[in-house]
Amino acid sequence: MNLLERFALVGNSLPRRCGIATFTSDLQQAIEMLPARERCCIVAMTDDGRAYDYPSTVRLQIDDRSLADYERAAFILNRSQCKVVSLQHEFGIFGGEAGGHILALTSRLTMPLVTTFHTVLERPTPAQRRVVGEIVEASARVIIMAEKGRELLRSVYQVAAGKIEVIPHGTPDGPFVEPDEAKSALGLAGRPVILTFGLLSPSKGIEVMIDAMPEVLKSSAAAVYVVLGATHPNLVRNQGEAYRNGLMKRVRALGIENHVLFLDRFVDQATLMRFISMCDVYATPYLNEAQLTSGTLAYSFGLGKAVVSTPYWHACELLGDGRGVLVPFGDVAALGRETAALLSDGPRRLAMRQRAYTEGRAMIWPRIAERYCALFETAGSNARRPHVLRNDEGASAAGRTAQYVRSAPISHLLALCDDTGLLQHAVYSVANRSHGYCTDDNARALLLACSLERAGEPRLPETLTNRFAAFLQHAWNPGIGRFHNIMGFDRRWQDEAGSEDSHGRALWALGECARSDHDRSRRRWAAALFAEALPALESFLSPRAWSFALLGLDGYCAAASEHAGAWRMREMLADRLLAILVAVEAADWEWFEEGLAYDNARLPQALIVTGCSIGTSHHLGAGLRSLRWLMNLQTTTEGCFRPVGSMSFRAKRTHPLAFDQQPLEAAASISACLAAWRADGDATWRVHAQRALDWFFGSNDLSLPLVDLEPGSCRDGLHPDRANENRGGESAVSYLLSLAEMRQLERPGSSRPVQAPRLMAGPNGLA
Repeated sequence: MNLLERFALVGNSLPRRCGIATFTSDLQQAIEMLPARERCCIVAMTDDGRAYDYPSTVRLQIDDRSLADYERAAFILNRSQCKVVSLQHEFGIFGGEAGGHILALTSRLTMPLVTTFHTVLERPTPAQRRVVGEIVEASARVIIMAEKGRELLRSVYQVAAGKIEVIPHGTPDGPFVEPDEAKSALGLAGRPVILTFGLLSPSKGIEVMIDAMPEVLKSSAAAVYVVLGATHPNLVRNQGEAYRNGLMKRVRALGIENHVLFLDRFVDQATLMRFISMCDVYATPYLNEAQLTSGTLAYSFGLGKAVVSTPYWHACELLGDGRGVLVPFGDVAALGRETAALLSDGPRRLAMRQRAYTEGRAMIWPRIAERYCALFETAGSNARRPHVLRNDEGASAAGRTAQYVRSAPISHLLALCDDTGLLQHAVYSVANRSHGYCTDDNARALLLACSLERAGEPRLPETLTNRFAAFLQHAWNPGIGRFHNIMGFDRRWQDEAGSEDSHGRALWALGECARSDHDRSRRRWAAALFAEALPALESFLSPRAWSFALLGLDGYCAAASEHAGAWRMREMLADRLLAILVAVEAADWEWFEEGLAYDNARLPQALIVTGCSIGTSHHLGAGLRSLRWLMNLQTTTEGCFRPVGSMSFRAKRTHPLAFDQQPLEAAASISACLAAWRADGDATWRVHAQRALDWFFGSNDLSLPLVDLEPGSCRDGLHPDRANENRGGESAVSYLLSLAEMRQLERPGSSRPVQAPRLMAGPNGLA
């Protein structure tokens, strides 16, 4: 689909019945009616899988429950000629917690985003605050319809003043007319008319106006209260017509059936204007102060009606200083008294109407459309850096990754390093020295240095790479042939020997350094220490230690092909991995262990890499099938990456829990999927890899980005209700490694997968 329109409005659209749909449709039409004839389309939110007979102006639909739909919409918009996207935001029209699914769209747009907030909450939940904050951050400008909204955005959400624009709700451009002609046409000639219109719901306070009618009838015996509007669809779905029936029962109990008229209709704008024209007083007795915008109030005021209202936020601004009448919330006596007074005082009512109509001319839709377009033009002049997009519809994931993140951002990594090495943890983004260092993280950091070399990226500072190497050298305990792992900030080792996994990670980093480091002397150092530390592997029992070592052996054997012991060790470890897979796997459980844990994808990756290197199809096939099973398990029905959560580590043969999700798992999945793609050329692996990368940028269960692009920091994980705001060394390196690997796809030669296991020269000839 190709969208040719200059502007795209994301929101609800008629014929869906709601205020946002009416607003979005009216704004779209007003923009296209301007003399400049700007082309403008709607991207419509569709609720609960329903179908609407949308007009041709709706060029794209999004199922509010489907994350994939939000992502697809962003992809199509980015491929179109659209210059600005205008988001109509209301929490209830988007899926996910606090409407967070919309972040899957806003975080991917390549053009400027301008957001209109139809509601701004004074006391948001943490999830609501997060969603609003992410939308504001993604937006070039934000629009609010009342000064109270500006105040709340500034004080509650800390939005910069220069980013906020106040543009009132639009109103139809109709003439100033007396009610009599319209009354006659609607069968109400000679009767004073009070009107309330809009979708019926308990928050509208219609029962208060009904209860006030006996007081009105004391002085205007022929008065009639017209309630125009269908019941809100959500209310009908949940309660049927119980609310409307309750109102009608109330009317009968008061004996005023001839003075209250219910019209159960959802009318078009022309019909609505006729009804507004015939009323003498418009009533909005809303029950909640926190009503920032009321389209019905704007329409009635702009068409020159005398309004009696409760003092909700929008009404206070629009009707203050005598432009209307304000009565306390739920005060039946005051509402009846003030309505009766207006109906009885023609000159006062006329003066109020004339003032409202005059001031409302600035709110007519042509003027509002002009202001929106002017703001769109301003926003369009500002470049916007989007998050990375998913690999949809044949687009190049590698090219997009390279386009939006020009090089690995390392300022946060530098902040976590000192003259000893990489610190383990952080409090928020500040290094936490009390937890010291570990071999695991410094090995990962050395891997990152080698990965940047291999990907053709700018290198890490030489002093930093040397520190990571020096840390591994210092961690080596030759007396027992093992690496230490945990070091305090005082540079004292806190263990005699680290875990088998940390030993395997050290070998992995050393093997890759022996193959990839640009410095010849450091390559020789890495190969020598690798050879010294290799024998300990024979007694290891950890499948992850075997896997890390196999990944290191792939590098080491390429650099030291004459080392026969390394080749034998590689075959032995690969056979061990294959043996436990064969022993445990079943039709519904193609895995190496009874449960899933951490760094899962490294196990199949080790078999895939080894199978390709030494030409053993049984290792390669086992790696591919176990990885395929794992990635299917880690893909949601909406098409997002969901890593195995730490809450379910080691649970036996059960579907893993979603939380807590950690960057380490995304990094492992990306590496493994790219290894699989290079092995068999199946493009599905690249899609899986891109989804895992997108997890960092917000395509996840919380629609929450984990990374801050400029410093390159990465939050430590996703909890069920929030991100872990700490940004430690493991998370930073996991993100940067993932980024480097995905960006490497664009390099020359990276687009040609191996297609089959390749034979490499071993110490005794062909392996």
